[in-house]
Amino acid sequence: MVERVPRRARGRVLRTALALAPMLLGAGAVPAVASTHASKAVEVVAGENEYGDVVAQIGGKYVRVLSVESSPSTDPHTYEATPATAKAVAEARLLVENGLGYDAFLAKLAAASPSRERKVIDVQHLLGLPDSTPNPHLWYSPRTMPAVARAVASDLAAVDPAHARVFRQNEARFLASLVPWTDAIAAFKRAHREVRVATTEPVADYLLAAMGIVNVTPFRFQADVMNGTDPTPQDVTLVEKALSGRTVAAFLYNVQVVDSLTAAMRQTAVAAHVPVVGVYETMPTPGFHYQTWMLAEVRAIADAVVHHASTGRL
Repeated sequence: MVERVPRRARGRVLRTALALAPMLLGAGAVPAVASTHASKAVEVVAGENEYGDVVAQIGGKYVRVLSVESSPSTDPHTYEATPATAKAVAEARLLVENGLGYDAFLAKLAAASPSRERKVIDVQHLLGLPDSTPNPHLWYSPRTMPAVARAVASDLAAVDPAHARVFRQNEARFLASLVPWTDAIAAFKRAHREVRVATTEPVADYLLAAMGIVNVTPFRFQADVMNGTDPTPQDVTLVEKALSGRTVAAFLYNVQVVDSLTAAMRQTAVAAHVPVVGVYETMPTPGFHYQTWMLAEVRAIADAVVHHASTGRL
């Protein structure tokens, strides 16, 4: 767990990596011609390990994936790009980025090492979302990864056509593996009406909406916490009253970002016997793939609502 660093700090994180990117290119970091890739695994860089995991499932042994943000114990908003990341991006044949400013470092590093051979999947654009979309945690939406999987299979097939059939078969297998998750979402929504929860951030908001759950925390409060700014006293009081008055079935707590305010609210929830459910921005590893992680989150929420059980960490 880390103390929240204001997102404005991200403006300085790329200086070293961007400065070194041209030198990396000059040193031959990017293969000169496409034929050098013919007998090698496709190099892929994903902004977050949940996307990298999906690429690995579809590409199998024919891809080599670097997931830049892969630690579930750090705040992904404070990531600082490194020369090693710049080099990996320069060599990549496929980039997968979330978009919405969440991993803007990838686009900037790619611009510093342009390549006509490189495929780029920007999930924001893939889903047709405007820049004004307020919640960047797209992977919690059940509609996101099916679209990503199809795009990954298509782009890998274009880069490595000899194994296109394998990529399509793995895509179909991945899509089928999402069914237990989407079935669990649908079953919860059918069985439970008018469920209300509170949260620290909008990490799992897309999933909550899919489950038919109402988040009583004002989005303004969630956005303030997400962006490292102080919520208004009025919003703080509203959330605290929801917890202390036990008018919510659960408190969803971002375990990767802890500050004095969110820690105090967690204590309020515990004292009021409101179940606490830990949610993550980065896929917990080891032990999970994307689909099993999402299913575990649904089950943790269901346990809180049905059995009043906390799941602080998966």
